[in-house]
Amino acid sequence: MEHITVPYIKEQKGKRKLIMLTAYDYITASILDEQGIDMILVGDSVGTTMLGYPNTIPVTVEEMIHHTKAVVKGTKNALVIIDMPFMSYQEGIEQAKRNAGRMMKESLAEAVKLEGGQNMKDTIKAIVDIDIPVMGHIGLTPQSIHRMGGYKVQGKGKDAEKLIQDALSVEEAGAFAIVLECVPRDLAKEITQMLKIPTIGIGAGPDCDGQVLVIYDLLGLSGDFRPKFVKKYANLKEEIARAVKAYMDEVKEGIFPDDSHSFH
Repeated sequence: MEHITVPYIKEQKGKRKLIMLTAYDYITASILDEQGIDMILVGDSVGTTMLGYPNTIPVTVEEMIHHTKAVVKGTKNALVIIDMPFMSYQEGIEQAKRNAGRMMKESLAEAVKLEGGQNMKDTIKAIVDIDIPVMGHIGLTPQSIHRMGGYKVQGKGKDAEKLIQDALSVEEAGAFAIVLECVPRDLAKEITQMLKIPTIGIGAGPDCDGQVLVIYDLLGLSGDFRPKFVKKYANLKEEIARAVKAYMDEVKEGIFPDDSHSFH
């Protein structure tokens, strides 16, 4: 299998569904890559899944680079995309270019992702103009949860037109793809048909050009947190708990380690 590139992702629009998952470490990235996944997103969701933050806002550029370096080492074929965290690009275009360049250079990711629509059009264009591929992200943008009042579906009713304009702005700025998060299915379908670049849905229905989930949600490692759009394909939380308890019991009872696990 050849290494997946940004032009390849763009070319798949209308041909087949694109698959993206998050990863934050070497082992997980290796497993995803071996399965032939198209894209691995090192999301700022690392803050809530691995670092214990209440949301994505505290995540730093340094933390994103650290985790992305590990993911890149475990990836041979998939396109690796690094999230630009809160306040790494919002201050202005020069700051955005500087941080995007640093994150690409130090992590060896192949694209960056940032949140925002019309308000980030000039920023996206400036980053693309220095040859850094950008994936957009509109709809529910987790870095804006305080303004939005929490994790809510975006683009309902009169807000639909704004979301359409956001999508068009991201495309016009030169993004190679766009994430649609928590968007009504019919609106996501309309945007997907309207754009020439692929849409990647998360809580945006089946009509997007591709789908993304947080890997820990898919594996059942996120506890009771389960948004409507998440489907658990495994329950590893219970499996890990079972394995740890079995280990503890065997150590207490003197069953492990036995002779077969000892050196002579």
